[in-house]
Amino acid sequence: MQFNPTSFALLLAAATAFAQDHTHDNAAPSDIVTLTDKTFSSFVKQESLSLVEFYAPWCYHCKALAPEYELAATELKADNIKIAKVDCTVEKDTCSEVGVNGYPTLKVFRNGVAAEYKGERKAPSIVSTMKKQALPALSVITRDEIEAFKNKDKVVVIGYFADATSNKFKAFEAVANQLRDDYTFAYTTDKVDGVRTPAVTLFKKFDEGVVNFSGKFSENELSSFIKTSSVPLIDEIGPENYQKYVQSGVPLGFLFVENEEQRIQFAKGLTSLAQSAKGKLALVFIDATKFGSHAKNLNLKEGQWPAFAINVPEKGLKFPFKGTEITADSLQPFVHDFVSGTLKPDLKSADIPASNNDPVKVVVGKNFNDIVLDKTKDVFLEVYAPWCGHCKTLAPIWEELAEQLSKKDSEYVTLAKMDGTENDFPTEVNVQVQGFPTLKLWKAETNEIVDYDSSDRSLESLLAWLKKNAANGGKISASVGNEEDGHDEL
Repeated sequence: MQFNPTSFALLLAAATAFAQDHTHDNAAPSDIVTLTDKTFSSFVKQESLSLVEFYAPWCYHCKALAPEYELAATELKADNIKIAKVDCTVEKDTCSEVGVNGYPTLKVFRNGVAAEYKGERKAPSIVSTMKKQALPALSVITRDEIEAFKNKDKVVVIGYFADATSNKFKAFEAVANQLRDDYTFAYTTDKVDGVRTPAVTLFKKFDEGVVNFSGKFSENELSSFIKTSSVPLIDEIGPENYQKYVQSGVPLGFLFVENEEQRIQFAKGLTSLAQSAKGKLALVFIDATKFGSHAKNLNLKEGQWPAFAINVPEKGLKFPFKGTEITADSLQPFVHDFVSGTLKPDLKSADIPASNNDPVKVVVGKNFNDIVLDKTKDVFLEVYAPWCGHCKTLAPIWEELAEQLSKKDSEYVTLAKMDGTENDFPTEVNVQVQGFPTLKLWKAETNEIVDYDSSDRSLESLLAWLKKNAANGGKISASVGNEEDGHDEL
């Protein structure tokens, strides 16, 4: 399966969380607002700022979050910031409309407009993140306040403008609003010695300390500058900073180490390599004792440390280093080939089955193009995990749907399945899996991809959806229930 940032974020959360037996249905009075399909829309629209958790009662991560979420709700009462929750096993319409793909999902709402919650899932972080959300995204400061302000946070961005009405200022203001969760922003219209307006400077408490913006004053270039310049040359990755790395858009070079001694040893030798790849690759240490299972996501063998692999999160590409010895010298040509674009990504694949004649076709990495990208047919693919409970529930339904389609409609549509834990999508197929099971349709003739995004995975719903969305949908004759017989029993 192509590795997706959300999967690793959940892995980090699971590794750092401890077992909790709390639930969202505590008998004690709660400061969390419980929302339903009927109350959700009006609540988020009337509140100027709120945080909503979308959860499932059986979800381990939701149970671990519950006490932290309750503490945060109580503390934020004094600031009149509402904290709410939605049980997605009951309020299915709301969760479908919001686009909930996993549990728990946290979203910040401003008068009905949703944004991803990007903080940690601990009470202090929830409180500080939401209080920060309540403040202006962009502070105005005087020339005399610059020195103090640039030390307010680990990363501070200050804009220098002749006035606050120009298009360049508006672009800076827009970026400040977009990135308010991650960075501290300010601007001044005072004249500052040595500064020619307009200008933007990023101050950080690591590496070179100060970086000046030299691009065009567009939102895209300003945002890219801030995200890439705020990434440390070499750092340790964990739950508190993973999302910032992903948002930077810079590929990650994961170096798995078992202890501090290994980390220090590698850090000395990798500084020049990290500097040469800056902006194109971020080198990060990852604690193999806590997060060693992530090695499998990168097509590395778990337990063989140290280990190194490059990952491009936004594309799901993986480049595991397969050399026998890991040193700064041995990694240099590998990193150079990646930066120059000559290194080919690794494709994980199970063996092609010797026989593939059942109604549900088995897809692996090696035969993906032959089956899924066959433009003569619509191909409805399930990406599953062997351990996934929802996948086990879906399995007999998927088999029955395939059986029905195989009777008369096999020339129009193929039903298939792929083990997402053992197979990657080919490089040219830019698809990421957010969770299991994932259902996707590749339409005949065009290979256009359509996601099955309903929580209803009944046989009737799947077949009805397929008839509606497949290129050959109008030709599908399969039916279920009474429709199959063409009449009701008397």
